[in-house]
Amino acid sequence: MNDQASLTARFAAIPAPVRGAIWAMVAAFSFACGAALIRHASQTHHPFEVAFFRNVFGLMFMLPWLLRSGLGALKTKRIGMLTLRAVVALGAMLSWFSALSMMPLGEAIALNFVTPIFATILAALILHEIVRLRRWTAVAIGCLGMLVILRPGMAVIDPAAFLVLLTAACFAASSIIVKILSRTESPNAIVTWMVIYLVPISLIPALFVWETPSLEMMPWLAAVGAATTMGHVGLTRAYNASDASYVQPFQYSMLPFAAAIGYFAFAEVPDVWTWIGAGIIAASSLYIARRETLAAKESDRESVVTVAAGDGSDAAALGRRSGRQPDDGTP
Repeated sequence: MNDQASLTARFAAIPAPVRGAIWAMVAAFSFACGAALIRHASQTHHPFEVAFFRNVFGLMFMLPWLLRSGLGALKTKRIGMLTLRAVVALGAMLSWFSALSMMPLGEAIALNFVTPIFATILAALILHEIVRLRRWTAVAIGCLGMLVILRPGMAVIDPAAFLVLLTAACFAASSIIVKILSRTESPNAIVTWMVIYLVPISLIPALFVWETPSLEMMPWLAAVGAATTMGHVGLTRAYNASDASYVQPFQYSMLPFAAAIGYFAFAEVPDVWTWIGAGIIAASSLYIARRETLAAKESDRESVVTVAAGDGSDAAALGRRSGRQPDDGTP
């Protein structure tokens, strides 16, 4: 057994919750590095152009899977939904990359923590999920945390903050679409379809601000694609190893990672209100995740009773509902 196989076997022997935590931390660090790299690249190239190269290199990192699986792995009957997901993802990407070029790294990431809150609202409106008083209260508390960071009336609101909120709304919409797609499509296929779409459509806005990167800049742009792709891989593996309610707390380590990188790379220090607001948002999001997990388990128990009482024809649907959600694949 070679060294790589031995290391893989030893890692697989680690208890699943610990592996989930490790992968979640890897994802948080990768996303924080990706955000910093986007910030750095945007100092010399327009964020729209950086987004295009992120998609080019993201597709390159997905090609090995596609070559192994073959084009048949992309076969789908949900092309309309996949197209909509790509358009929403592009909106999220362009607004996020633009915001990172305009505001402090830590503040942007802290404000983007409202994504699960927006997702809860959209799930109630679009999927007609039942959201009871406790979760609505958590949503309200999360919005309060957002106001703590923005401090309207007490400080001048950075216009880039509205771009972050737009990003969070697009991320939330994308997660809803992925939740629908995951009933019939594989996680790798969903992500691969996204980058296949995003390479040509992200080129359109990039052409209006195009400036050919130098050879010295290309490694930085490749690093953007590598870091963000590694973030999605880590998050997917974390969800495969552990429940979402267990994984999510580790995702919020992205803020201290980003704060450290922002301090050493850009001499930025998040103020105390950013930390307080982020803490409030994180607490409310964690409560929402916990309630969703409990609701899903209750739904699964009810489905088991239904299947047991019937002829078993709903077993496949039960398996899809009880499976963990894949990473939504957004940047």
